[in-house]
Amino acid sequence: MTSKGLTDIDGIRVGHVSDFEALTGCTAILCERGAVAGVSVQGGASGSEELETMSPWHITPVVHAVVLAGGSAFGLEAASGVRRYLEQKGVGFPTGFAKVPIVPAAILYDLGIGKASVRPTREMGEAAAAAATAGPVAEGCVGAGAGATVGKLYGMRQAMKSGIGACTVDAGAACPGVQVSALVAVNSFGDVRDVETGRLIAGARVAPDSMELAGTLRRFRDQPPAPPRIGNTTLAVVATNARLTKVQATRVAFLAHHGFVRAIEPVHTTMDGDLCIALSLGTADAPLDVLGAAAAEAVARAITRAVKLARTLGGVPGLAGSGAAA
Repeated sequence: MTSKGLTDIDGIRVGHVSDFEALTGCTAILCERGAVAGVSVQGGASGSEELETMSPWHITPVVHAVVLAGGSAFGLEAASGVRRYLEQKGVGFPTGFAKVPIVPAAILYDLGIGKASVRPTREMGEAAAAAATAGPVAEGCVGAGAGATVGKLYGMRQAMKSGIGACTVDAGAACPGVQVSALVAVNSFGDVRDVETGRLIAGARVAPDSMELAGTLRRFRDQPPAPPRIGNTTLAVVATNARLTKVQATRVAFLAHHGFVRAIEPVHTTMDGDLCIALSLGTADAPLDVLGAAAAEAVARAITRAVKLARTLGGVPGLAGSGAAA
């Protein structure tokens, strides 16, 4: 495994903009030369735009960026700023009269922490794109993960802080040089499990003044709560330097959800908008199932990192305490 995260894949740059007062933000994932993309939505409360551009039936062959944002549906505005940034650079799908950047976007709900009236804007999206680099991806409470939380069975007072995690894995000895990387913004209703130890490490707590975990899945089954007013959603982007068609990228996005299942419980609920976007940039060949397995591993590990690197913010405790996210 390597340490840069999604930018281990040549052709990808990542930038964050974070509002640490309002506790919200957005993340721009740029692939300006174009990436073949697919998407799989498994949660019951997703918020998104331009996902249809990744359909095999859609005329556009590639996407030029992906935007993840807080702010619920209001945060979709950030994608307009990324489009404006790319248009100014001459990046986009040629239509004959203008180049139109193809920028799918997905949002998570972070209005229950910080300031609900402040959401990612077009200007924040443009700033995130301008800040994008090929360096190591910043993790923890940044970008779309600035206001992310996990374990909301009993509401925000007993939840824990989360954020963004990243991980890259090698596809395996049979596919030398092939990598699959993941960036995940974790804002789940459920708890998060350390995939290395199998132990729950973050989620709903038994009391506001306790760090003891309640065990959402067991308690949820024994006594289901009233429909919570606090939204959720975990957003993942996986990328590979293997060559994929749109159909194959869609399959990798679907298989990557196995990483959600390993690391979050319960997952893909009607209260979560969980989705995964897969990006292909490269010419290497690799079996589709091998890529899917690697994507699931990268996603699971990235989810674990998202909570381990989250610091306490907005009165919601994080595993990283009050120190800076690594």
